[in-house]
Amino acid sequence: MARVAREMVEKTGINVDQLVELLVKNAAAELTTYYYYTILRCNLIGLDGETIKEIAEVARIEDRNHFEALVPRIYELGGSLPKDMKAFHDISGCPPAYLPAKIETVGDILKVLVEAERCAVRQYTYICNLTAGKDHRTYDLALSILHEEIEHESWFSEFLGEGPSGHFMRRGETSPFVSKFLK
Repeated sequence: MARVAREMVEKTGINVDQLVELLVKNAAAELTTYYYYTILRCNLIGLDGETIKEIAEVARIEDRNHFEALVPRIYELGGSLPKDMKAFHDISGCPPAYLPAKIETVGDILKVLVEAERCAVRQYTYICNLTAGKDHRTYDLALSILHEEIEHESWFSEFLGEGPSGHFMRRGETSPFVSKFLK
């Protein structure tokens, strides 16, 4: 634990235990989303599915990166991850992105993908609002993740015909905003 870092956050009036709990729940959401996106991606089949598979893969890898970036901050603030994976899964800040029981079109999978991203956007917006001007490091981390989650939502939303996203799929390096936390 980074004792002084935690102390400085506490002095701003943030309940650090509550913040750590939020970060752990979001780490659980990121890791479980990584897992469920693996299954969803494998089920993106046919011509329509192949057009989305690469984008789902980028979002999947970036969600894993979000998990990896959150873990150090959790421990810096004196928190830890649950020792049991099922318990970790069950405290996720977002519902599981389960494969639909019945898949009639690729749109059925896209709806799961976009809803997962929308939950993440809500979660990180909340953390940004909670930490803005108070906990600069957590704010910077949450804002960086938020940038990528908004892009993920935009990608999948566009494929659902909700309008143009204004975003292009990344080529090359993933996690352009979060990568600074992974070094």
